[in-house]
Amino acid sequence: MPAKIVTRRSGDRGYANHGWLDTHHTFSFASYYDPEFEGFGSLRVINEDKVDPQSGFGTHSHREFEIFSYIISGELEHRDSIGNVEILKRGDVQFTTAGTGISHSEYNVHPSLPVHFLQIWVKPDTARLAPEYHTKSFTDTEKTNSLVHIIAPVSKNNNSTIGIHTDFNMYASILEPGHSVNHVVQGEGSTSRRLYVHLASTGGQIKVSGKELLKQGDGAFFTDVLPDEEILFENVGDKNGEFILFDLA
Repeated sequence: MPAKIVTRRSGDRGYANHGWLDTHHTFSFASYYDPEFEGFGSLRVINEDKVDPQSGFGTHSHREFEIFSYIISGELEHRDSIGNVEILKRGDVQFTTAGTGISHSEYNVHPSLPVHFLQIWVKPDTARLAPEYHTKSFTDTEKTNSLVHIIAPVSKNNNSTIGIHTDFNMYASILEPGHSVNHVVQGEGSTSRRLYVHLASTGGQIKVSGKELLKQGDGAFFTDVLPDEEILFENVGDKNGEFILFDLA
């Protein structure tokens, strides 16, 4: 059975401008609600945020989700209730296991430049996990014309990836014009899986499996993909295209 693909165009996402925050929501979030986009397996939130200088999210609490930020540009200061303070920059991925409860703030500390990042929430398989915090950096050089594995299930995690408590993988790539990468779908046996690809709002045009064309801010949902199936990503535009890919149960 061929994979089913649903494209989510950038302009079809939820949108809000709060003055200090310009944000797009792939799934229902806050005051934005769309019954057709409330989650995708364990994936529940993808927000593409741009925060003005000297602004940000004040201290607030989370429980039971694993929440991570992929920094595209600018500087984002993270502070939390378990003692972590860090300024995140391009290439950094900040990962929080909220578990039984954690409070944090996210603030653009730069005096003049906005910060642009993707914030993603995933529901773990296990409730009441102990709160944890991890950060790893992935350079543009590593990601250029390659697909870098960033997040993997804790059972398969190693020093090169961040561990998550469910069957979920995240990858990132920066494709130069005319270049392509292949992704081999994870999993075992004949159980179908889901994929989601998101092209960051930075440029490029990515063709997926030779047919679906994604432009800035677009995403695509794949269902009925099988383990070991290969998915081709090609940059058919004239600018670099940066995208993230999720491969999940």
